[in-house]
Amino acid sequence: MSQIKKGAFLAYINIFLTNIIGLILTPFIIKHLGQSEYGLYTLIGAFVSYISLLDFGLNNTIVRFVAKYRAQKDKTGEENFLAVTMIIYGVISVAIVIIGMVLYYNLENIFSDSLSTNELVKAKVMFLIFIFNLAISLPGGAFTAICIGYEHFVYPKTVNIVRYIIRSISVVGLLLLGGDSIGLVILDTVFNILVIIASLIYAFKKLKITFKLHSFELPLIKEIFSYSIWIFLGALIQQFQLQAGQIILGIKANTDLIAIYAIGIMLGGFLGAFSGAITNLFLPKVTKLVILEGSNDNLVFEMTRLGRLLFIMLSFILGGFLVLGKPFILLWLNENYIDSWYIALLTMFSLILPLSQGMSGLILQAKNKLKYKTLISLGCNTFGVILGYFLVDPFGIIGMAIGTATGITVSFIILNFYYKISLKLNLQYFFENILLKVLPISAIIITSMMILAKYVTILSWIEFLMYGIIYSLIFCAAIYKFVLNNYEKSLIPYITKNK
Repeated sequence: MSQIKKGAFLAYINIFLTNIIGLILTPFIIKHLGQSEYGLYTLIGAFVSYISLLDFGLNNTIVRFVAKYRAQKDKTGEENFLAVTMIIYGVISVAIVIIGMVLYYNLENIFSDSLSTNELVKAKVMFLIFIFNLAISLPGGAFTAICIGYEHFVYPKTVNIVRYIIRSISVVGLLLLGGDSIGLVILDTVFNILVIIASLIYAFKKLKITFKLHSFELPLIKEIFSYSIWIFLGALIQQFQLQAGQIILGIKANTDLIAIYAIGIMLGGFLGAFSGAITNLFLPKVTKLVILEGSNDNLVFEMTRLGRLLFIMLSFILGGFLVLGKPFILLWLNENYIDSWYIALLTMFSLILPLSQGMSGLILQAKNKLKYKTLISLGCNTFGVILGYFLVDPFGIIGMAIGTATGITVSFIILNFYYKISLKLNLQYFFENILLKVLPISAIIITSMMILAKYVTILSWIEFLMYGIIYSLIFCAAIYKFVLNNYEKSLIPYITKNK
């Protein structure tokens, strides 16, 4: 079984575990922390996530450059590159501590209108722990990136799975013993340190990597940052898309509303988790294809082949949430969180096509042409966040979600013109294979099940599971019969093989 196949398999095990365990743990955490403190916990996490962007995209840059040096069989270049990135990471860690301390002493000014005195005290403690976590996690994450650059996906993903299982058990124990949000932050920091140590040992012992500074030349630094700066801005855009709303609500609303919004964003973000787990595995492959000067037709073919599979999978998830999302929210939490369903749906609808086209971003990374895509996305999503800010007053937290979804949609439309012009990609082939050959059948299935759901009352988890199984069987059978091509059908027995 290839590393990509094993990596994909483990990625979906990881997603299944994180989503299922996350869904089970979330109401448990809310019950023990309380809705207000849970909102505080997610608010500070979202706030600190912006500081994590000081990574400047170096992790993705490591994947790309390591894959490039390996394709060129340039071991000296790889050693020098890794040594230079460690020096850069050292500077970044110092910068994180400095910026973190400046923000720490200004938290009261930022959140004085929305947080109580007690909440501000806890927020400041959590913030300090988060800053320490980031200062060690960003350079530590380089070792996971090296594994991916070497196309060794199995080990880091296995470590993440084990980490998540043990961490989940620890969370339950911590809360049962009376722990609070500060305890959760400390717990996550401990597990991050353990994962860094595990990845470091694997990189040195198994991959035999070496850090050796042969030269510290400005052209290499320029090349690194000319690539990574656009990864950095792309990460900034992702933060804008899904987490800026929590910061705005932290300024304009209260922690109870932040908790409801955070749940909706978490559920809507499941699409990104599922697609990203597969798409990111293809960066080394796409990089090699570009370096070896693969034709644009081949790139479009690969993008379409992956895009069809992604769209089918994401349609299944979105459809299931349309059909069963509302009773799920009521059974999972309570009627106070029903707005989370609308927020999740708005997020999912805006993301499904961009995520299905995820390989286009990998092609741009491999070609080092992220600049204009990033600027377009940054502009559109900033517009969406600003729009959401003004929609909060008339429409509440739903208004924030509307603004965010609008920014994502406008960005997707404009970017497709950019792909056509800059990359010379035949996007007509891509959209014909998705919008004409997959979307109609998916829409018919989902619409039919939504109509049927109106005549079904779901009051228990057993009824929920039964209807979910019916939906899954009908969707999968119809997709297999009317949508899958011969290649896609051939993957079904291939996936079940162990070699």
